[in-house]
Amino acid sequence: MLKVLIAGGGIGGLSAALACGRAGAEVALFERSAEFSEFGAGIQLSPNVVKVLHGWGLQRALAEVAAFPDRLQVRSASSGAVLGSLRLGDDMTRRYGAPYLTIHRADLHKLLLLALHQQGGATLRLNSSVISFEQAEHDVALQLAPDQIERGDLLVAADGAWSGIRQQLLADGVPQPTGHLAYRALISQARLPVHLRSSQVTAWLGPKMHVVQYPVRGGDWLNVVAIVHGQVQGDMSHWDHSGNAVELQQRLQATCKPLHDLIQAVPDWRLWALSIRPPMRSGREQGDGRVALLGDAAHPMVPYLAQGAGMAIEDAAVLGRVLEQGGPSAGAQEHSDLAALVPGLLRQYAQQRWQRNARVQATAIRNGKIFHASGLMAFGRNAAMKIRGEGLMDQPWLYRGV
Repeated sequence: MLKVLIAGGGIGGLSAALACGRAGAEVALFERSAEFSEFGAGIQLSPNVVKVLHGWGLQRALAEVAAFPDRLQVRSASSGAVLGSLRLGDDMTRRYGAPYLTIHRADLHKLLLLALHQQGGATLRLNSSVISFEQAEHDVALQLAPDQIERGDLLVAADGAWSGIRQQLLADGVPQPTGHLAYRALISQARLPVHLRSSQVTAWLGPKMHVVQYPVRGGDWLNVVAIVHGQVQGDMSHWDHSGNAVELQQRLQATCKPLHDLIQAVPDWRLWALSIRPPMRSGREQGDGRVALLGDAAHPMVPYLAQGAGMAIEDAAVLGRVLEQGGPSAGAQEHSDLAALVPGLLRQYAQQRWQRNARVQATAIRNGKIFHASGLMAFGRNAAMKIRGEGLMDQPWLYRGV
């Protein structure tokens, strides 16, 4: 049995623990915080990701906490006009084998943690900060604190965009600011006027800004994300800064009345300065030797394709699949035989993941330019959306999954 060490207990780390455990590995996960929790607000999960979660037996659990919007609509932030729409609901399930859903990050995190406890076979350690690691021919050693060493056959870095493991492995610097700020908020739909409540995903596009809203928690709450151009002072590695509601209202004061009313109705915002890396250029950015990079540690991306958490979950699924296919069923019965296979298995994982992740990163960056366009580019975008709205918004290459 292989022993997998995982650094990070967020959505990516828990997904990796679940997938590797299902593949028959012994799992030890290390989280630096004093408790397992997830910050942020809502996330969108498209069919490619939902199929993975259903495959892990989480269909009923998701149905209890998620919302299932029936439409993704794009509107002009200035005029309020509908530019295009994409049918979700049953249409997504028919086309891609799973629905499109929206969920609070904390609810998804809780669901994964519960599934991991029910599955068993994993050791979860809190208050365990990773200091460094050392690869050897037959194993990898993780230093957690002075005199605390944990050994395993492979290490999964799920320690986020500012991954210390990545820095030691690749020494390729840190994510760079994009000049975009994300204001995030959650508000009970019961607190909103009826005309502002919504059961669908809506993206409002305007010059140097856009706003996305969608339901979470069974539709009882509305998640709102407003992204504008600007800079924030402070530590870029800490996403959760206080957001000034009046400042955001001033930034978006020229928007149409429905959007203006929505922004005015939200009393509290949290602020996130978006920082990313360029699209991946090789499999080494996904892993090297006995170290696999997963999620934001490998490919931090802007949220303009709504795939950040999704790609982390896909990474975990592929890693689990590769370990399962290369395990005892492939003929390696002794632990020493299995351990010797690990570098080759992680090369397979990296080769199966990096190009897809690079395409998602690049598409998200391109979407940001389109969303925030002005002048002739915005005119062309709006005209194209009216003519080919659903065809432009659907993403078969992505939603079919891996």
